[in-house]
Amino acid sequence: MAQKLEGMVAIVTGAASGIGLASAEAMLAEGATVVFADRDETALASLVDKHGGKAVLLVVDLLDASSCASMLDGALAKVPHIDILHANAGSYIGGDLVETDLDSIDRMLNLNVNIVMKNIRTIIPHMIERGTGDIIVTSSVAGHSAIQWERVYSASKWAMTSFVQTMRRQLNKHGVRIGSVSPGPVVSALLADWPEENLKKAKESGSLMEPTEVSDAIIYMLTRSRKVTIRDIVILPTNFDI
Repeated sequence: MAQKLEGMVAIVTGAASGIGLASAEAMLAEGATVVFADRDETALASLVDKHGGKAVLLVVDLLDASSCASMLDGALAKVPHIDILHANAGSYIGGDLVETDLDSIDRMLNLNVNIVMKNIRTIIPHMIERGTGDIIVTSSVAGHSAIQWERVYSASKWAMTSFVQTMRRQLNKHGVRIGSVSPGPVVSALLADWPEENLKKAKESGSLMEPTEVSDAIIYMLTRSRKVTIRDIVILPTNFDI
C-alpha cells in the first residue's frame, strides 16, 4: 500500500508527547521523515530505538528566544528541506481569571500565540521559495466556542483561528497551505490543569478523545489534493457537551 507522505519532511513541535507525538508518528507511518522538536531531551532520546533514522530529534526550548529562533536552521542542518510544519506545542490554564497566576498567563500566551506566529514567520520564506508547503496549527474547540471555564486559554485559541484564516489568504498565492485542527478534550498532560469536577464528568461520560484520533484528522488534511485546503477542522468526542 502506497504511503501518502513518502519523500516528504515534516517538523512537529511538542513532539515528545500527546497530540504532537501522535501526529509525528502518524506522518512517519505514511512515509515522511519527521523532525521531532521538543525541549524534553530524555523523552526524545527514547524515540530513537523505536523509529530509527526517519525520526530526527531536535532539542529546542520554544520559550527561550534564541533556541526558538534557531529551530529552522537546526532542522535544516539535519534534513534537506521542510514540507510540513505542525505547530503543535502549547499549554493550558483554566479557571477564574482573578485566581490565575500572572506568570502563567504570560507563559501560556507566549507558547500558544506568540511562538506559533514566530515559528510560522520563520518557516514561510523557506516554503515560499520552494513554492509548496503545509502548515498545521493545533488549535482547540475553545477557539470556536467560548468555553466559560477556559477564559485565557479560549482567548489564545480564538487568536489562532483568526491568524490561520488571515494567513491562508497570504500563503495560498505561493502554493503554501495553512489550516488548524481544533479538537475537544484529548487525553494528554494538559488535562492535569482541568478542574477536577469537569475532568471527572468527562471521564464518566466518555467525553474524551485519544491523540491518535486527532492525528488521523491531520493526515486527512495533509493528503488532500493541492487544489483543496482544509482551513479548519473541529473534532469532538461524540458525548462532549458544549
